[in-house]
Amino acid sequence: MGLFEELKQRGLIAQITNEEKVRDLINNQKITFYIGFDPTADSLHVGHFVQMIVMAHMQKAGHTPIALFGGGTGMIGDPSGKTDMRKMLSHEQIDYNINCFKKQMSKFIDFSNNKAIMVNNGDWLSNLNYIDFLRDVGIHFSVNRMLSFECYKQRLERGLSFFELNYMIMQSYDFLYLNKNYNCILELGGDDQWSNIIGGVELVRRKEGKDVYGMTFSLLTTSEGKKMGKTENGAVWLDPNKTSPFDFYQYWRNIDDKDVIKCLKMLTFIPLEEIEKLSLLKGQEINKAKEILAFELTSLVHGNEAAKKAQEAAKSIFDSGESSDNMPTTKIQLNLFKNNCIPIIDILILSKIATSKGEARRLIQQGGISIIIKNEARKVEEISNEISINNFHDGFIIIKKGKKTFHKVELEN
Repeated sequence: MGLFEELKQRGLIAQITNEEKVRDLINNQKITFYIGFDPTADSLHVGHFVQMIVMAHMQKAGHTPIALFGGGTGMIGDPSGKTDMRKMLSHEQIDYNINCFKKQMSKFIDFSNNKAIMVNNGDWLSNLNYIDFLRDVGIHFSVNRMLSFECYKQRLERGLSFFELNYMIMQSYDFLYLNKNYNCILELGGDDQWSNIIGGVELVRRKEGKDVYGMTFSLLTTSEGKKMGKTENGAVWLDPNKTSPFDFYQYWRNIDDKDVIKCLKMLTFIPLEEIEKLSLLKGQEINKAKEILAFELTSLVHGNEAAKKAQEAAKSIFDSGESSDNMPTTKIQLNLFKNNCIPIIDILILSKIATSKGEARRLIQQGGISIIIKNEARKVEEISNEISINNFHDGFIIIKKGKKTFHKVELEN
């Protein structure tokens, strides 16, 4: 089975500009392709993970990836999928975010000996002469056609700025630049990038008279069609300081039964034959597939040792109810106790399970907080509840938020 067929069986491929030609390029030739990453935050997140997995599949097959960081396009922000204009970032923020991206991406892609290339489109977009650019590139874009694309159509009612309208033209120019300077002939991206990719394919054809191609891959969504990688606390980040390895593991360990096989296919390198066997698991046995998924992804992102520790911590909660040193932990000082007690609301804020007293009250009133003391989970019923220092058996308790978030609270010696 060729790589193209494997990507298709894994459910990764969504749309292609010329399926027959792209299949031949991927299966039988060695090409240079690119994927763009706009540095809108200081960490990659789960939404980027599909892109890096596809990039890694392609590299393993002998193709050369270009990771394009949007030092230029990031100054505007892609309007695709956004109801409002993105927050404008400074040059310093974008440069910092790009450096963070580079470090994280190097865990998945081999950049040694020109096996992969990193570029920053700020290097060429920032130096363009605007009038020359409009005459040379802008003339090839029809505003009527651009506004017919979904990425712009959904924004028209709320207001689309001319500033954002430039995004597609700039991304298209990236493809032209990479084709001329790196012989890049294939652009890949999430399915929400389809219109931007078409813009680049057509621009290269008009300017250079060359055929280049585009392919999108499926967005990571649940069986209900909602984007994956979001929690009550926000995005699931690849940076361990923003989403701990334990919380990362827990996210995948607790996904819906309907989504586990899809995620194993899309996000891991486990052979399809093995995944097919896991798809036969029913009932409680599906938890075995979830544990494999959680371990594989945590190992890919945070390393094998961190994955083992996260797995151990998770097993101690699910299997025996005991605590683990590998769980996210907050230490509290004894002087915070009054009459040997501390309000549960204070603990929620100190452990950052809640960001304010108002949020802490809502969590308790909605029945979302439990305390695990010596293997026994007790739901917090009242916002006025206090925790006695005597409840800290062996020096700790565990706070459980909802079904998926666990946090260890220790007494500081």
